[in-house]
Amino acid sequence: MTIAQDDTMTHSDVGTTTTMTMAAALNRALADAIESDPDVVVFGEDVGALGGVFRITDGLTARYGEDRCFDTPLAESGIVGTAVGMAMNGLRPVVELQFDAFALPAFEQIVSHVAKLGNRTRGGLRMPLVIRIPFGGGIGGVEHHCDSSEAYYAHTPGLTVVSPSTPQDAYSLLRAAITSPDPVIFLEPKKLYWAKGEVDTTQTAQLGTARVARAGTDVTLLAYGSSVPLALEVADVAATEGRSVQVVDVRSLSPFDDATVTAAVKSTGRAVVIAEAPGYVSVASEIQARVFERCFEYLAAPVRRVTGFDTPYAPPKFEHWYLPDVDRVLDAIDTLHWEDEA
Repeated sequence: MTIAQDDTMTHSDVGTTTTMTMAAALNRALADAIESDPDVVVFGEDVGALGGVFRITDGLTARYGEDRCFDTPLAESGIVGTAVGMAMNGLRPVVELQFDAFALPAFEQIVSHVAKLGNRTRGGLRMPLVIRIPFGGGIGGVEHHCDSSEAYYAHTPGLTVVSPSTPQDAYSLLRAAITSPDPVIFLEPKKLYWAKGEVDTTQTAQLGTARVARAGTDVTLLAYGSSVPLALEVADVAATEGRSVQVVDVRSLSPFDDATVTAAVKSTGRAVVIAEAPGYVSVASEIQARVFERCFEYLAAPVRRVTGFDTPYAPPKFEHWYLPDVDRVLDAIDTLHWEDEA
């Protein structure tokens, strides 16, 4: 059954709560955005009749026509350059760059134009543009199909960078991104495309905010994207060992929600940052630094990181060794100076 045929994709004027995959939630968000705003256009490589490599745009061309969802040549720089021109002239383009590393040929366009036009024109030209990028590993793909390039975008002023970890956030954050007057890099964790959850299509999300995914009192795990389910799994295992683990879904990499994150870490006094990307000069590094700067006097132990290794992404046969796992995170928690257990 395709996403377009899924019963959860039935539209109505009144939003309802249904169970759907993250892929279906993204598809629904795109469909609802097209229906609600005639300026929204969706395009990219194979997003039309095929419905995209991961079928996120499945059925959109058949339902809304090729003027609203269409295929492009295999030229990422051209895709983003075209989107820039559309955004400058009043449209709201939503482009899909097929895989994380495939987006790199468009990086110059993103950094030089997408991120800077609003500032360059003193707000005279805005960039209501969303760039969707499937990212991360866990699908048995080779290196150019399992990159974690979020640090490049988060480091670039002028870009909002978000990554959902649940179907609900996939829907709500994508709707918020499409209505934003400024450019959003929307990083979709490929590993979670077929994870299921409840989605309320009336629920909104605010860009630039984190959320507490699980309450806890002993240690705070800070994660985003596909690392959030891992953090929740760690919390379940830790609970059997008598530790109460709080999980914060960072969700927005830029801008960063310091208020939610620092309040969470202050409440427990201990923190571990989890991310798939290599640890050196990473988003995990930045989160670690921000927590140290804002929570130092509240910390009972140094902030730890559990990340991918500082190597190119591992081949499919070895990716389970590369990605953070429950044992590595539990080991990091065990180093957090539990004096009462000494």
